[in-house]
Amino acid sequence: MKKNICIVERISKAGVGLFFLITAVAFLVSGITILPFFGFFLAVPAFIASAYFFSAHLNKSCEIEAK
Repeated sequence: MKKNICIVERISKAGVGLFFLITAVAFLVSGITILPFFGFFLAVPAFIASAYFFSAHLNKSCEIEAK
């Protein structure tokens, strides 16, 4: 049962990170084409949030222990 919880947690972590990455790219494209200042201004926090979710640690029970 624990293994299923870890898989769901990894998928949700990757999904949220992917959402923020796509949002950041959309703001970056809009910053280049439509809204130069606001697009870049909103893209930076989205990239930071994406990097955070991609590198966030899972629960201790889901971490792989290196021996």
